[in-house]
Amino acid sequence: MQLYGRRSSINVQKVLWCLGELGFAQGADYQRIDAGLQFGVVDTPGYRALNPNGLVPTLVDGEHIVWESNTILRYLASSRGAGQLLPSDAAGRSEVERWMDWQLATLWATLRVAFLGLTRTPEAQRNYGVIRASFTESARLLRIADERLQTRDYLALDRFTLADLVVALAVHRWYELNDRFRAMLAAQPEMPALARWLDAQRARPAFAGSQG
Repeated sequence: MQLYGRRSSINVQKVLWCLGELGFAQGADYQRIDAGLQFGVVDTPGYRALNPNGLVPTLVDGEHIVWESNTILRYLASSRGAGQLLPSDAAGRSEVERWMDWQLATLWATLRVAFLGLTRTPEAQRNYGVIRASFTESARLLRIADERLQTRDYLALDRFTLADLVVALAVHRWYELNDRFRAMLAAQPEMPALARWLDAQRARPAFAGSQG
């Protein structure tokens, strides 16, 4: 397999973490190719033939090409995971996939504004009103997860799944922003259940292997 994408991308990190959980090692079982931002590649005709969006990640598995991060996760979990990270039954799968969709369409779509505003935008061009609103609304969304985790160890099922993986990467970034830019952001209520859960996800060996 070949995985195109820079290690610093949250969406590439999803795939790297998933591959690690499934027991695949970079170099031995798959090759990662730097692409995106400073690495370029994504605007070349060859890459656009693989992924017409010109985004990362893209997975090439033999003759099969997969793009969109959560779709890649579903593909890997279904073809290589034997129900480990994504159940095969419809009910169990829906429990996991709703959190995956929530992470992508709701949580990250909201948090991304603050993340890009603080990590990619020059100081003189930052709109702190918009950034604070994004960060505060993200905290409101995270309190949904915090409430759920008050009585359980995992988001979806009674074990680690793709739901925990994708949400943890977004929560990890929220806490990083909170730590690095605390003086610029509005203070938020503590979320002890979420913090406990995040510590447990960060302690997984495959999480460390996903970080850039």
